[in-house]
Amino acid sequence: MFSQDIGIQLTEILRDMKFISPEIFLSLLFLVVIITDLLFGRNSEKLCRIVACVGMLFVISKDLAQLPLVVNQSPRLFSGMLMETVLSIKFRIIIDAAAFILLLYFGWDRQLKSHPKKLSDLYSITIAAVFGLHLMTMAVNLLSIYLAVELVSIASYLLVAYRSENAFSAEAGLKYVLFGAASSAVMLYGMSLLYGFTGTLGLFNHLFMNNLIAANQPAAAFAIVLILVGIGFKLSFVPIHFWVPDVYEGASTPVTAFLSTLPKIAGFALLVNFLTPFIISRYWQSFDFGLCLSVIGVVTMIAGNFAAVMQKNVKRMLAYSSIGHTGFALMAVVTFNEQGIKALDYYLAVYVLANIGALMLVSYFTNITGSEDVNSYKGLGLRYPAASICFVIILISLTGLPVSAGFAGKLLVFSAVYSTYDTNHNIWLLILTITGAVTTVVSLFYYIKIPLNLFLKRAETEEPLPQLPYLLVASIIISVVLVLFGIFPDWLNSFL
Repeated sequence: MFSQDIGIQLTEILRDMKFISPEIFLSLLFLVVIITDLLFGRNSEKLCRIVACVGMLFVISKDLAQLPLVVNQSPRLFSGMLMETVLSIKFRIIIDAAAFILLLYFGWDRQLKSHPKKLSDLYSITIAAVFGLHLMTMAVNLLSIYLAVELVSIASYLLVAYRSENAFSAEAGLKYVLFGAASSAVMLYGMSLLYGFTGTLGLFNHLFMNNLIAANQPAAAFAIVLILVGIGFKLSFVPIHFWVPDVYEGASTPVTAFLSTLPKIAGFALLVNFLTPFIISRYWQSFDFGLCLSVIGVVTMIAGNFAAVMQKNVKRMLAYSSIGHTGFALMAVVTFNEQGIKALDYYLAVYVLANIGALMLVSYFTNITGSEDVNSYKGLGLRYPAASICFVIILISLTGLPVSAGFAGKLLVFSAVYSTYDTNHNIWLLILTITGAVTTVVSLFYYIKIPLNLFLKRAETEEPLPQLPYLLVASIIISVVLVLFGIFPDWLNSFL
């Protein structure tokens, strides 16, 4: 009997392997990058970068190949630890495309490039983080959720503290570790409570909802709040946002680009997975997720955008901006319908592209001026017109103004929220819509600081400054793509 059970399990594992070919390839890519580094030593940086970038392109192709396998099904893999869906694949494609851009970006930042240990380790850590992000998008078991989150967290800690010779970077890394450890402990305690109430770790196991409904309801609601704290740490919504400004400012700019984009995408995918069994249950009434997430969304949009207005450091300003964008994206989640999730997918895709572009230009001007203060941009608009115009286009997209991909993304979210409000007349959806519109206007007040200094203020120095072509070319491409997706939103929307 025992040997038969093992045989059945091995058969199931082999059957499920075809659904995780991108993750298998990521594991192999991680090993290949490490071996390349060991074989070629200090001269391996460029080779590791080439291997990592080419490997990520293969991973994206593997993701695309997965779509036909799950069009009419959502298979649960490895005894219900993971679940493959069309939505999870689309989230992973966005993650992998952004990771490819970031792997290129790492070598273009002057501060990182001058690192005494070089960047070979950075590439392997990033690939390990992407593997964890893949697992987060598929995790539907409390154990797999925790393992995926911790894998991403450990990799993120290493990325933030990579510039250990920099005191501010080391301090940011320490803060991130401490806050991350606390949030992980809180989330793990919530998971242990849920396991105690339900007797199962699987979110889609029929025992999970049945036993949770029969459990003590205030205690069940408390456990859910603890888990939302852990997920909220990755999403950086209020009140679990206090680590973001210092960590984003202290980390290297490409690492900031990583933290502000990829974990957010995986975090939203994880949030959707966690909410799904509660939303589809007709008998669950103990915890109002709509009310909770609506309040969080409103407070997050207000806190993030108004705090950003007061910032002079560009990275710190974009950190608070990313908090505001998290609140806005929560609007789409609160609809709890297919239209809202589709809008969320589109919004995150264009936000990721614009945010990486903005931070690339922060690197570009920091390499020129040696400062991340917005006042150091004075008069640079006429001396570096291409980069400055790209910065304006990217900021227009982040604000959500026509004609940009950000405008199309915000329009889709507003349409989804208002359509849901028109159906159920939930007052919180109306409050979210109003708050989203008001904070979009508020965002103009801090985003406009950059073009104001670039074009309308005189430079403090007239010395010729060096050009940095790779960052400029990448920024131009991103700006053109954002404009094209703004004019032709169906190009991206039809895929997502």
